[in-house]
Amino acid sequence: MTATPTATVLAESEWRARAAAHEARVRAWTDPHQARAARGEKHPVLDFLFTYYAFRPAWLRRWHPGPGVALAGEAAREFLRWPEYRELSEGGAGSPSRPGFPPTTPPLIALDPGTLPAHRREFVAWLRGMLAAMQVRPAFYGCHGLHEWAMVYRQTPDEVRHNHYPLRFAPDELARVVESSPITCTHFDAFRFFTAPARPLNKLQPTRTDTAQLEQRGCLHANMDLYKWAFKLAPFTPAELIADCFALARDVREVDMRASPYDLQKLGLAPIAIEMPAGRAEYERHQRDFAARGEPLRARLIALCDVLLA
Repeated sequence: MTATPTATVLAESEWRARAAAHEARVRAWTDPHQARAARGEKHPVLDFLFTYYAFRPAWLRRWHPGPGVALAGEAAREFLRWPEYRELSEGGAGSPSRPGFPPTTPPLIALDPGTLPAHRREFVAWLRGMLAAMQVRPAFYGCHGLHEWAMVYRQTPDEVRHNHYPLRFAPDELARVVESSPITCTHFDAFRFFTAPARPLNKLQPTRTDTAQLEQRGCLHANMDLYKWAFKLAPFTPAELIADCFALARDVREVDMRASPYDLQKLGLAPIAIEMPAGRAEYERHQRDFAARGEPLRARLIALCDVLLA
């Protein structure tokens, strides 16, 4: 691997500053989660991104520059512990014809997209196609967040997932809300948690295989999953992009649970009463905001896919 004229070279002071800024940013999220875990406490909203998604807090704290960036300085060799990194020929390795001689220039360490194996390239191609389709597919804002209601529909108190927190309605009244509202969930990873009696009530019956055909920008979970797609491309994903996607996912999760049938007011989360017209309008405003925030993140992920597939 050799350096290219288009590569951005970061001096050691620059990349260390970026790494420190990234770690400080994400520790505001990871430290409270790990403190709760140490105390045996659970938070139904804030812990979700660490328990549902398989990306450890320690991995979230790691800084990677992304492709097209070379890191200068002897300390940059610490990145060589990851197999996706290479030392550039212009760096401190010296000439192969002069073994044992000290380097004449600081080493340059960079990610090598050529290390991406074939099976991961297939995934990247699939992901790029889905994200690009989402950018142009019309967004749908009429689901009103009923997926969380469908996840507790006709369950007993013992079966309810977050049963440490009360529901805002008695079971029969909750069922009435579900049965009197059109359920139009397009997201498979939400639909798969519907109770068995709720699944036939959904207008669509999404499956894993038709995810790319159904994902759309108005779906809260589809925007939350930008975080998943970002970390699945790690370490090639710039750490700042992963953190940006996490920030969006965290905000989405809060609205998602505020619109749920759970009463989370003791956590400081006021309900979004989607069973009422005003609540549905508020929920749609959040949907539109998240869709707008997700567009540039999807564009950055598409550009990363293009680099990896080139």
